[in-house]
Amino acid sequence: MELAQQVGSRLRELRVERNLSLSALARRSGVGKGTLSELEAGRRNATLETLYALTTALGTPLTAVLGPDPARAPLSGRAVDAVLVERYEDPAAITEIYRIRIRTGAVQESDAHPPGTEEHLIVLSGTARVGAASAPVEAGPGEHAHWPADVPHVYAAVSGDVEAILTVRYLA
Repeated sequence: MELAQQVGSRLRELRVERNLSLSALARRSGVGKGTLSELEAGRRNATLETLYALTTALGTPLTAVLGPDPARAPLSGRAVDAVLVERYEDPAAITEIYRIRIRTGAVQESDAHPPGTEEHLIVLSGTARVGAASAPVEAGPGEHAHWPADVPHVYAAVSGDVEAILTVRYLA
């Protein structure tokens, strides 16, 4: 099954499990009802920003919509390309590890994730400006940045593309 169809099917399953109408999920996520309908039907590919908006509104990690074997599913947003490398689940949290590229010339603004979510970035090359939208920080090669992801946050490349490892930890 194609990724768009897998994502659409999982979005619908999660929405129905939570007894939400298309309209209710659209309101909660800020994603248009028509867009949501197209996504659920597998007729449209979702951006990284759209998937995060929907999964946050559903109260679930991003990987919940990527199907049974989400590894290597490429995702793209306004400024970030991401590939899931690993997903680890224990009683305390779900941790997702991504290899990401932050593209030069664009800024990705992410809405708040569920309460208690944290993100960690290890920069491999380039210099990233990341973190809480109210106080982003810069991190260069070999450096680490950490921020609460349950507030709006940003990703940008200061100069040249950034290659990095991103860890997203959701409390269970």
